[in-house]
Amino acid sequence: MDIQIVMQEIGKKAKAASAVLSYAKADQKTAALIGAAEAVWKRRAEIIKANAKDMEFGREKGLSPAMMDRLMLDEDRIRGIVDGLRMVGEQPDPVGVITAEWDMPSGLNIRRVRTPLGVIGVIYESRPNVTADAGGLCLKAGNAAILRGGSESFYSSTAIHSCLVDGLKSAGLPVDAIQLVPTRDRAAVSEMLTMTDYIDVIVPRGGKGLVGLVQREARVPVFAHLEGIVHIYIDAAADVAKAREIIVNAKTRRTGICGAAECLLIDRVFYAAHGAPFVDDLVEAGVEVRVGEGLHDISGTIPATADDWGNEYLDMIIAAKLVDGIDGAIEHIGLYSSNHTDAVLTEDDAVAEKFFERVDSAILMRNASTQFADGGEFGFGAEIGIATGKMHARGPVGAEQLTSFKYLVVGDGSIRA
Repeated sequence: MDIQIVMQEIGKKAKAASAVLSYAKADQKTAALIGAAEAVWKRRAEIIKANAKDMEFGREKGLSPAMMDRLMLDEDRIRGIVDGLRMVGEQPDPVGVITAEWDMPSGLNIRRVRTPLGVIGVIYESRPNVTADAGGLCLKAGNAAILRGGSESFYSSTAIHSCLVDGLKSAGLPVDAIQLVPTRDRAAVSEMLTMTDYIDVIVPRGGKGLVGLVQREARVPVFAHLEGIVHIYIDAAADVAKAREIIVNAKTRRTGICGAAECLLIDRVFYAAHGAPFVDDLVEAGVEVRVGEGLHDISGTIPATADDWGNEYLDMIIAAKLVDGIDGAIEHIGLYSSNHTDAVLTEDDAVAEKFFERVDSAILMRNASTQFADGGEFGFGAEIGIATGKMHARGPVGAEQLTSFKYLVVGDGSIRA
């Protein structure tokens, strides 16, 4: 297989499909997504069988438990894929929405309307559900998609992609609107990163190695986050019962996702009054808690090192540190945050307002588990990833974030003096 020729052909087909999608009717795109959802559910046994091949490949490759969890599909997770496709399909179509309109003294009427980006390349690891999430969201926003799944999820992604094609066919849309790169060869990734003639934006979804590679080598614009170094600040005015439940959930519900908590910042005043019962809860749950000065006496913990601040573990490990109030927390987060998600636990409105105002992350939360850092939980149906940059899209990237805009200017024989 000549990778360059294959990728160029995929790019040409995607470009042609995107031209059709740019004016596809909303009900046609919805029908394609609902059709894809029905195909996924109807063919779930086939998808699970394909996933078994990927799981065996993952075991032979020595993937970590967190990576194996990301890779695994069962009927419940397939139901989640189906529900996500349906939710995206049933959402309002973002294309053509007027986001602003005004009249000028010159007599011109000006409208700013949402328009598709064009062709979106998605490069991802392990999680086969991204095939459906990315393909569905791109389609909803009128974009063609070129999907390059991880080598670990090759068979699962191929089976899911086939269902997306079924949906496109049933709705009379171009089958090239969602294409899956048909090889595990990493040369395909390198090729995608330079396809400026065909791809309008790249979205990498995976670990630090993959995202770092894309950000370094891409000539195409990138929506991405490098790491999810997620902090939770426990303020002096935090509710102890809420804090205990939130922190255990934020760390242990799924340790391998980018919204999992990685560092606790505990106000000294809170600790003096209440101790750190949530640390005991984490230890009891099997989490290795690496603690800074002042916390070494907590049973079952181990001393933290300098490398534990600013670390994304994606495992049953968390760091914990005492800080001097909200200012100490903000200072620490400013030094070590990846600008993904950070949370404050407090009943003090002024503290929460200061946290929201001064912490510069894509997602900020108050009194909620950071595991909610997810497009589906934001009402987007699904997400193509989390963007931590400051241009165009930021936070969970759903269908609306996969659009740009254009200006429609209407006059009545208007000429400029």
